[in-house]
Amino acid sequence: MAKERYTRIIGTGSCIPAQIIKNNYFLNYEFYTPSGEKIVDKSNEEIIDKFREITNIEERRYVAEDQMTSDIAAIAIKDACQSAGISKDSLEFIIVAHNFGDIAEGNVRSDILPGLANKVKLKLHIKNPACICHDVISGCPGWTQAMIVADAYIKSGFWKRGVVVGADVLSRISDPHDRDTMIYADGAGATIVEAVESDEPTGVLSHSSRSDSVQYAGLLTLGPSSNPDFEGNERFIKMIGHKLYIYAITTVPGVVKDSIEKAGIGLNDVKKIFIHQANEKMDEAILSGVFKAFNEKEIPDGIMPMSIRKLGNSSTATVPTLLDLVMKGKMEGHEVNDGDYTVFCSVGAGMNINSIVYKW
Repeated sequence: MAKERYTRIIGTGSCIPAQIIKNNYFLNYEFYTPSGEKIVDKSNEEIIDKFREITNIEERRYVAEDQMTSDIAAIAIKDACQSAGISKDSLEFIIVAHNFGDIAEGNVRSDILPGLANKVKLKLHIKNPACICHDVISGCPGWTQAMIVADAYIKSGFWKRGVVVGADVLSRISDPHDRDTMIYADGAGATIVEAVESDEPTGVLSHSSRSDSVQYAGLLTLGPSSNPDFEGNERFIKMIGHKLYIYAITTVPGVVKDSIEKAGIGLNDVKKIFIHQANEKMDEAILSGVFKAFNEKEIPDGIMPMSIRKLGNSSTATVPTLLDLVMKGKMEGHEVNDGDYTVFCSVGAGMNINSIVYKW
């Protein structure tokens, strides 16, 4: 069999901010309904308990005051280069997936001039002009979308090695008067990808994508504070949670199924499914939907590692961060071995969905 070119992950890295924010951090917040009415019929203790019950989030991480998205993206790349045993100067492309650019402490204003990939290249002191930079903005599936772009780059033959980063700082773009602010977190995850010639399929085997921008674009948007008396005209993340939940559990399983079928394998061949850490109950419902789509009744224990309980939802950073934790043995009971098939999947603003099948 003639050898073909595949995209292989040779190193992973992450930046998990040091600042731990537990649920009791929000006890003194003033929460309002989406219609602008102050919530007075429930105490914050009740609101937080219900939130914990629905999402299983107990704590999340926030960046330090002097850090921005490009800073933690650069840290994740350094970590990934170290784990891959390569020099950062050997990178031929840098793709940074994010949603809000750099947002400085105390100023809800996105800075993406220049793009974050260029800022990251500067912070890494990579002087080689042949190392190209660009951003991908695709909601929470930004990293999976960027991995698909990187796979196209490598299979085209134009580039052999690069890095794909998912990074977001949601703590500075979330409305302090919206209960959903408790979902959001900060973080960055990176993967070093490299071309490999192989006579057997390896690395990225297949992918499937979907965008529903007409019926569902309004499920995740930017909008004013829920507090009608909020001073200023800042715009924050706004989510129609229940409708997004229904969209995800009914739509994502089909995209995952399509990617697995394109890879020419069965669901029983898949050892791990790395899914965007948005809401633990939603992820469990999506996983159940995937197995139902294949007419499989039994879901193997440990097939879906979860980090949301301690790290919250860091948007496009969740999947690569989760992958890095597993690859470095930091998720008890989870490991990936040579020959294993895994799925990377995410859903988010757009609405966009991506699913990738990868063989280690």
